[in-house]
Amino acid sequence: MEKIPVGILGCSGYTGLELIKILLAHPIFELKYISNSSGDESLSAIHPSLADVLDMPVSKSDTQAVCEVCDLVFLALPHKSAMGFAKEILSYGKKVIDLSADYRLKLDNYEHNYHTPHTDPQNLAHAVYGLIEYARESIQTATLIANPGCYPTATLLGLLPFLPFLEPTSVFVDAKSGVSGAGKKLTQTSHYPTINENTFSYAPLSHRHQIEIEEKCELLGHQPLQVNFIPHLLPLTRGMLVSIFGRLKEDIDPMEVLNVHYGNEAFIRIRNEPVMVKNVCGSHFCDIFALKRGKDLYINTAIDNLLRGASSQAVVSANLMYGLHEGLAIPKIGSI
Repeated sequence: MEKIPVGILGCSGYTGLELIKILLAHPIFELKYISNSSGDESLSAIHPSLADVLDMPVSKSDTQAVCEVCDLVFLALPHKSAMGFAKEILSYGKKVIDLSADYRLKLDNYEHNYHTPHTDPQNLAHAVYGLIEYARESIQTATLIANPGCYPTATLLGLLPFLPFLEPTSVFVDAKSGVSGAGKKLTQTSHYPTINENTFSYAPLSHRHQIEIEEKCELLGHQPLQVNFIPHLLPLTRGMLVSIFGRLKEDIDPMEVLNVHYGNEAFIRIRNEPVMVKNVCGSHFCDIFALKRGKDLYINTAIDNLLRGASSQAVVSANLMYGLHEGLAIPKIGSI
């Protein structure tokens, strides 16, 4: 099969690095363009692990330049800046997979939660939310994919199979992420003396991923749900563990529900005991466990926040967009 040229705008962050690693191993996608906001550093200076692995110039992000050489562009850019590039790239007739939040939400939810006007409502209206197990057919014909957030991915994969059985105001989500989920930029809470041997919640009941989870429950699960979402930061480099608690409306077998939904899914592993971050880090797998006590339901998921929660999920969407096997070049074996 002929090679498909692809590019990455925003190669400097953790998700940019993971995209490069996956694409270097891909037999069909050929990395032809990488960029960041300045274009004044070598790739090995930005990511020393790529020294003597990839010798490619890092350009300053430019829409016309990337569209001259690429058919598909991954945007690993900050929220609020990605939509400007996406709009221009799409106008060239190219395809876009956006790893930011700029196309994940309805217009009013986006503007309320990200405190900025959306500058591309026309493309927002037809963006496909790339949660693979629930959007395969739509992804195959899409030109713009909104790659889901890491917290919503881990939460929705656990929650969606149980929506018909849950009391709509009973759901609490206790979510924990490694520090890489906050990105490379140093903050007070990600500073080593703060996070080392420490853990804490942040933005409880007000985190912007809460509305993403609620919106997608209604869109994909066809049921409105009030979600009480509490994220925590862990002293880990990567990985995400989510515990979901809800109240059942009727008696069910939780493991049977999971098997009905995910028994044939290659990258979801239904576990018979609580899941562990170490078993998924470095892979695209989502591990899921569920248990009930009377009418109380517990759902437990684990993912790698940089892969299943970002970069590998984006490449799976790219595979589907070009009619390739969705697991092509996707990491299956964890790094720990």
